[in-house]
Amino acid sequence: MESFRFKNFQIEQDRTAMKVGTDGVLLGAWASLEHQPFSILDIGTGTGVIALMLAQRSDAELIDALEIDEDAYEQAVENFENSDWGDRLFCYHAAFDEFVEEMQDEEKYELIVSNPPFYSADYSSGDAKRDQARFSEALPFEELLEGVSLLLSKRGKFSVIIPYAEEEKFVALASGFKLFPKRITRVKGTPESAVKRTLLELSFLEGEPLEDELIIETARHQYTPKYTELVKDFYLKM
Repeated sequence: MESFRFKNFQIEQDRTAMKVGTDGVLLGAWASLEHQPFSILDIGTGTGVIALMLAQRSDAELIDALEIDEDAYEQAVENFENSDWGDRLFCYHAAFDEFVEEMQDEEKYELIVSNPPFYSADYSSGDAKRDQARFSEALPFEELLEGVSLLLSKRGKFSVIIPYAEEEKFVALASGFKLFPKRITRVKGTPESAVKRTLLELSFLEGEPLEDELIIETARHQYTPKYTELVKDFYLKM
């Protein structure tokens, strides 16, 4: 599966370890744009899919993406250039800590998104590049949250997708950086299955978060109305 076609853009992914997957598409569709962000940052962009989805969904004039892996970076640049929004999308090839160091005194971002790597260190797929893309060691949650707290505007929002098992720890870590949940959506594959992922929207404003659940399908390829509504502007067969 070299390329992945969406309704309004195409993703080439032959050179990147992390292929287009449900997590990224969920986040790209779910992240709130209600505050009409002028500037967006996608941390660990991979193929660039989330940044491209946000370009399609918003009028943001500046969409920056960050990618540490050279092949993935080059592929994201190519995917951006081949899209209708190339003039608004910009990719940086750097580690997150270097990027934060460089950018923290600049204008802040109004929306930050990330589908971070999150397998624990004892996991190995036998593919070193894929493992680096998935390892939380490559970007620990604490480093991610600290960086976000330095780059996010006062009224900005940070949207992230993480394993449900990490939700409590992540929210506790975030509060140490004065970031608090505004929206929480817990994702299940089917009505019977366990919650697998958590979509989180954090901001500097403390308050009671809105919480809900998203079920992807009722049976194989029988997608729920809620999931269909979320992703129908992107997937070809929706």
